[in-house]
Amino acid sequence: MPRPSSLPRLPALAYPAISLGLLLLAWDQAVRWWRIPDYLLPPPAAVFQALASGFASGSLWPHIGATLANTAAGYASGCVMAVLLGALLAESATFERFVYPLLIGLQATPKVALGPIILVWFGFGAASKVVLVALVCFFPLFVNTVNGIRRTDPELLDACRAFSASRLFLLWHVKLPAALGDIFGGLQIGVSLALIGAVVGEFLSAQRGLGYLIASSSVSMSLATMFAGVILLALTGLAGAQTVRWLQRHVVFWEARHRDG
Repeated sequence: MPRPSSLPRLPALAYPAISLGLLLLAWDQAVRWWRIPDYLLPPPAAVFQALASGFASGSLWPHIGATLANTAAGYASGCVMAVLLGALLAESATFERFVYPLLIGLQATPKVALGPIILVWFGFGAASKVVLVALVCFFPLFVNTVNGIRRTDPELLDACRAFSASRLFLLWHVKLPAALGDIFGGLQIGVSLALIGAVVGEFLSAQRGLGYLIASSSVSMSLATMFAGVILLALTGLAGAQTVRWLQRHVVFWEARHRDG
């Protein structure tokens, strides 16, 4: 029998909220106790003040919008290409022999090293950020798609082939649904990687975006604004990951029922 929990029953969001509150309290007390100067570590109140003033003046909204737009466009492009190429590679041994080593080499190449080349090819606008995001979030979903398709139950495939099911029918109606759990796992990993790609692109060249905000604030040593940008990035990544998890529970509903059962 499972051990009864000694914790009181609270809403699910209450537990991380308690941890966050304790972390902020420890942060504030550490700054006060060791008298850390603001240019090294600002107190939480200064960071929240920077957030509040940024939202009130409207200066933060263009940066948030630019980062969200670049991240969403690159994430969607990279994920579509990852699923398409992953399905093609899982179905074609010839395609795997010719293409997979090249993809491994591309993945092994640090994307920061490709950043200047991407800037030359696609310019200093949003296109270069979108391409960099797509490259960063492509490979985890690609690998998960291939593995998920190849782990399809062979007995289920044999049963479908007994009824003369075509190869395309098997891929669309059997293999891809069976791989959805792995695909959504890659999508969750891709959310955080997409933000990393967007911020790296904004570090290299941008006029707006949260990465640009952090980089420009470092010049003036405004650590409160830098921490505000980091917090906004963390909240964006958390919101994206939770959205993907919500979609997974509703799309791959049979896995949720299996866990609950």
